[in-house]
Amino acid sequence: MSFDPNIVVYAGLAIGLVFGAVGLLSGFCLLSSLRGLWGNGDERLVRTYALAIAVAIAATQLLVLGGYVDLDKSIYLQPTFSAPLMFAGGLLFGYGMVLSNGCASRALVLLGRGNLRSFVVIVTLGIAAQMTLKGLIAPARLAVLQATQGAPNVVSLPALLQTIGLNATGARILALVAISGALTVFAFSHAAFRKSWGQIAAGAIIGLLVAGGWFATGFIGADEFNPAPLTSLTFVAPIADSVQYVMLSTGSTLNFGIAVVAGVLAGSFVTALLTNRLKWEGYTSPRHMLRSISGAVLMGSGGALALGCSVGQGLTGVSTLALASFLAITGIMLGAAAGLRGPLQVRALASA
Repeated sequence: MSFDPNIVVYAGLAIGLVFGAVGLLSGFCLLSSLRGLWGNGDERLVRTYALAIAVAIAATQLLVLGGYVDLDKSIYLQPTFSAPLMFAGGLLFGYGMVLSNGCASRALVLLGRGNLRSFVVIVTLGIAAQMTLKGLIAPARLAVLQATQGAPNVVSLPALLQTIGLNATGARILALVAISGALTVFAFSHAAFRKSWGQIAAGAIIGLLVAGGWFATGFIGADEFNPAPLTSLTFVAPIADSVQYVMLSTGSTLNFGIAVVAGVLAGSFVTALLTNRLKWEGYTSPRHMLRSISGAVLMGSGGALALGCSVGQGLTGVSTLALASFLAITGIMLGAAAGLRGPLQVRALASA
């Protein structure tokens, strides 16, 4: 069957538009979730994040069981990976998003509504990520990767369950039900969240967008002669690619990730315009700007080392049930915890 080669780009743009609108209306962000949980006891956003993971896992694994997507072709299920780099990258990203007052996806959403601080964060993050992936820092990254990467016997939770005697389908179903079910129970065990229909809808939609990305690149884009790289929602490398595309578009081609970045910006901007949320914002002091830039550098480099961000690993990577993704998101959350340093620091950052 022949497909329009640009259909994956169109799909990325559509997914980005929806993510941008939902992200702006719901405040979806891992840092905001943790800040609400530890700072003022508001657990709704962290339950939204948990529901998004649950839906992403369930929908993605159903695509695999249905034979629509082969996740073994994704970067998250590589036969070898560096556990130290994955975890350290997560720590750097988590700490950096505290300094920058938001993760990569949140910065795109906020820029769409007029937050100029986010413009600095996005450009700096993109440059730092590109330096780590392909630039000045790349040789050091590759040297550490070669010295620390291993070839584990299992790379995913279903594969781990197969070692105790389950068949491939049974192991995948058990992992899907256990993880997705536990996260869903956690999300809906909170009375305030059960009454927050907007947050419930946001978690479900964002989870489905992750599966939509896998379907777009893994099924629609599975052209025999020119297959699209298998990927879904992630933001560090796509932001880096977008910065490069803006500068060197004649030597580059549009891809799913760049289209998602453009879509998030457009979706957030249109939503802000329609809901009267468009507002110019900038830095309050040079110190504020320096902290934000420092955080963006850590997010760009850390996200490149960890092969993803709080969405790229926390949602998309985890939806593959890759053990490396669980390691990366653990590092991200610990890095964020170190940056927040408890309720008092949360309140200080919230008022900054």
